Amino acid sequence: MLKIAFSPIYKYELPEKHRFPMVKYELLPEQLIYEGTVTEDQFFHPPALTEEEILWTHDKEYWDKLKNQKLSKKEIRAIGFPMSDKLVQRGRHIANGTVQCALFARQYGIAMNVAGGTHHSFTYKGEGFCVFNDIAIAANYLLHHQISQKILVIDLDVHQGNGTAQIFRNDPRVFTFSMHGEKNYPVRKESSDLDIGFPDKTEDAPYLKKLRETLPRLIDEVQPDQIFYLSGVDVIYSDKLGRLSLTLAGCKERDRIVLEACHRNNIPVAVSMGGGYSEKLAHIIEAHANTYRLAMEIFF
Repeated sequence: MLKIAFSPIYKYELPEKHRFPMVKYELLPEQLIYEGTVTEDQFFHPPALTEEEILWTHDKEYWDKLKNQKLSKKEIRAIGFPMSDKLVQRGRHIANGTVQCALFARQYGIAMNVAGGTHHSFTYKGEGFCVFNDIAIAANYLLHHQISQKILVIDLDVHQGNGTAQIFRNDPRVFTFSMHGEKNYPVRKESSDLDIGFPDKTEDAPYLKKLRETLPRLIDEVQPDQIFYLSGVDVIYSDKLGRLSLTLAGCKERDRIVLEACHRNNIPVAVSMGGGYSEKLAHIIEAHANTYRLAMEIFF
């Protein structure tokens, strides 16, 4: 069964200027259920991370600032959301959603988090709408409990996974792979184990060609026993922040390449949704829904 992390707290109300991209967390499950791709009983509500689990990834000083609402104005600006305890609690549930998805993936082959993909969060700070780094937290959970020995992070959000790269910079147990817009945010990029940057307006053909060339070789070389896939849909042509030009069909093919590789190699994969900021909300929902449709087609 495809297990999907989703909680009402994912829909946390933000001020008007931040609200538009957040609507997808409510609409995506509704669309998937309405069209019959999934059923309500496939969704689970992750509890909040414990403090101990947070501190396996994030520095105590940063966690204390979050817990006690003591971030500076500069630190809050870097995150981009007005800070509140509710926002911090939301992040604890979302990050644990990815932890639980990693565990379910080892049982069912794949599991998916309606949110997550918060890859701009470092050990010691948040930025780019990211408070906790859910994939890093989940990877460290598996490593701490000796459930996994070698992890591959496939980050295909349009923005480089700078926080994830920083967190695992000196950890050979986690291989970080990011394909992104080379001139897009963040301006100052960290070094992943493998970074592939694309120029503005890159279309389907060169993007998919590079992914097809790279991913099979990477899996052979890294030999992961767990994959985390960040399937941000901000790569599509209509995205306000993306600057690449993939079609909806191209974005779907990207997901097919990744999910089929995981299935073919019998490697459990936990999927986090990541970014999506198209002017047309229908494009965001359709692109994200394609990832779930493919998961059901390929794994079940």
